[in-house]
Amino acid sequence: MADGVQVGSRVLVQFGKKKFYTAIVECLHSQKPEGYDVKPLMAVLDSSPVVRYPQLKLWHWIADYYLCAPGEVYKAAVPTGLKPESETYLSLNPDYEPDERNPFKITERQAIVIQFLQEKKRMRLSELETETKFRNVAAIVNTLMDAGIVEIDEKVVERYRPKKTTYMRLTFPRGDSDRLHEAFEQVKRSRMQETTLIAYLDMSGWMSPNGELRDVERDKLLALSGTSPAVLRALVEKGIMETVKKSINRFTAADDTEEKINLSPLSAAQSAALNQITDGFRQQPVQLLHGVTGSGKTEVYTHLIARALAQGDQVLFLVPEISLTTQLSDRLRKVFGRRLLVYHSKFSDSERVDIWRRLLSGNEPLVVLGVRSSVFLPFARLGLVIVDEEHESSFKQYDPAPRYNARDAALVLASMHGAKSLLGSATPSIETYYKATSGKYGLVTLSERFDGATLPDVEIIDMKEMRKKKEVKGIISSPLRRRILDTLTDKKQAIMFQNRRGFAPVVVCEQCGWSPKCHNCDVSLVYHKNQGLLRCHYCGFTQMLPKLCPACGLNGVRTFGYGTERIAEEIQAAFPDSRVTRMDLDTTRNKEAYQEIIEEFSRHDSDILVGTQMVTKGLDFGDVTTVGVLNADTLLNFPDFRSNERAYNMLEQVAGRAGRRKQRGSVVIQTVNPDHEVLQYVKSHDYATYYHRELEDRRKYLYPPFTKVINIYIKNKDAAGCDRAAIKLAKSMIGVFGSRVLGPEKPFVSRVATYYVQSIMLKIEAGASMKKVKDLLRQITAVLSSDPDIRTSQLHYDVDPV
Repeated sequence: MADGVQVGSRVLVQFGKKKFYTAIVECLHSQKPEGYDVKPLMAVLDSSPVVRYPQLKLWHWIADYYLCAPGEVYKAAVPTGLKPESETYLSLNPDYEPDERNPFKITERQAIVIQFLQEKKRMRLSELETETKFRNVAAIVNTLMDAGIVEIDEKVVERYRPKKTTYMRLTFPRGDSDRLHEAFEQVKRSRMQETTLIAYLDMSGWMSPNGELRDVERDKLLALSGTSPAVLRALVEKGIMETVKKSINRFTAADDTEEKINLSPLSAAQSAALNQITDGFRQQPVQLLHGVTGSGKTEVYTHLIARALAQGDQVLFLVPEISLTTQLSDRLRKVFGRRLLVYHSKFSDSERVDIWRRLLSGNEPLVVLGVRSSVFLPFARLGLVIVDEEHESSFKQYDPAPRYNARDAALVLASMHGAKSLLGSATPSIETYYKATSGKYGLVTLSERFDGATLPDVEIIDMKEMRKKKEVKGIISSPLRRRILDTLTDKKQAIMFQNRRGFAPVVVCEQCGWSPKCHNCDVSLVYHKNQGLLRCHYCGFTQMLPKLCPACGLNGVRTFGYGTERIAEEIQAAFPDSRVTRMDLDTTRNKEAYQEIIEEFSRHDSDILVGTQMVTKGLDFGDVTTVGVLNADTLLNFPDFRSNERAYNMLEQVAGRAGRRKQRGSVVIQTVNPDHEVLQYVKSHDYATYYHRELEDRRKYLYPPFTKVINIYIKNKDAAGCDRAAIKLAKSMIGVFGSRVLGPEKPFVSRVATYYVQSIMLKIEAGASMKKVKDLLRQITAVLSSDPDIRTSQLHYDVDPV
């Protein structure tokens, strides 16, 4: 294997006696490791590398900056289809002989497990759990293994499934004119067979002796010749043609003869912004485009992308949500055709592998539209990175590690390639705007909407007053109800925003006060009516909604509060002639669901779209004239230094969905706190005043951009052990960092997925050496690693939390 191993190649390595994993070769050397026995590589999986050098460099930067292991980055970066690994399979032991003197008594559940294994021969534990519907199937299997009835073995599983296509070819070589003449004699009585043969000769290049001879795709041959599969079968039966199966990439390379890029003309303001960005790149490789909602930032992006492609460069276009890729991909496909690739987690493993291999196979000019995982793709000639809606917290990965921010990683990736970067937003993050105004980034402003459209009017409704006047029915106030009715009468559309999914967030017994809690987390369960389930939004735990209270036995279980499911139901009842669609995590479980909902609303097959924060992010619907924020208070007053920023960004963004064409839009925000300063900034669309006020608060209380923040989380299944570990870690940190350490404290949800959680915040001056800080953190945890409370706890770091 020595000649086949290269940096970036995949190899199969052995852990323990039976486990096999895929690894990446990082470097080649001749120094034998000391202190342990080195195992040989089991196999080299590639004839050429699947990872480029800049990727490995980026992985190490992410691991170092976000305080995680390079292996954790590799696990997140490479598609599962490129990581074959062994899976544990269960089967009955054929050599098992029962002990007649001390027989093993098989329970009913054990008998069911044995029966399934007899029928299926080999099963994964997860399959056995699904089939038997036993929650404790692992414990049952363990007892059967102890008795020698069941055994396990490991099998290396390859998850990538290539796409196969049928091709047609003649059974004789080019140049055999006698056999070709004989073939035409065989088909002369069938006009369709003769037509098909002539079409094949034309498509395959047979008649050009010096040209390349190609097999012809079966479906394309049928389409061109206008014949049926039966005609092809007849040609095969006569021995004239044969079929061959080939593995193909799902995302084929663009032809040299690809159609021209058709760009829409820019307005004067857009052209000025484009020129400013282009000129700015000469001084600053990173530029911020601050454009109000509806100002046409996407058109500016397309012109920049076209210029990059014309220079032979590749482009990475990052968006925060999969829902955005759906609408953007349609717009960009019309401009760039097959030069556009879309990449996100809703694609299958095999589809992601094919995109990976497409980029790995060459350096053709392409534009990749994707969410945060797109930064890991093997770009060969990256020339431009665009991060749209750069303020979005969705760019930040929370769990598992690496807890990276794709926006910042994309900027580092661009610098490694020598590429230019453009950040775009109507509501830039405080840190980004601070860098732009202080000269670290270039700043370009688009202050007017495209084609003369105006920013929407914002009306703030005091729900306390509305309820006193009895002008609230359900969750909808009279002003919002009238606005929706006017919108429907004008044949326009409305968006209703509520950042809470499910039917009802509160379930309680009116008789005794019982409320269902998650078994694994310190949170209440949310009722989902369509499924008839109570669900935990943290760990996924579910249970049926009880008809009688399990505490007092009475019929007093009631649901309170409003999630998107309940709101959609109420709006449908209030406006029975309207067509209501819901967009949240429950209705968009697969990649087609996003497309269907957005296309349906775009075609005006739906009148009112009810959704969570998915509906706030960059969607462009021309007929939306009304936006309703049903409960702004769920966004305000969180115990977090970013709460005002998040609330302003989300409200301004959702307001920006209204009135994006000639007709002026209106936004109705319902709240019990109408005088809240954030709502006033949204009402006046005054980003500048909001920014300066927020910046002063950050300066006063020493938060980013004036400091760098690292949150350290301690998790333990034992509450007391978690507390002790957090106190010990905090004391050690205070000994090194002093008053920069805040905590430990319990977060808002202090138990998640059976683990108790404590957090410590470390605030470091912006000018300090973060490398030194992180080295000190590693030293502290290394010194404490032998402590029993620390050893039994999980520690992880969240660098630059959002």
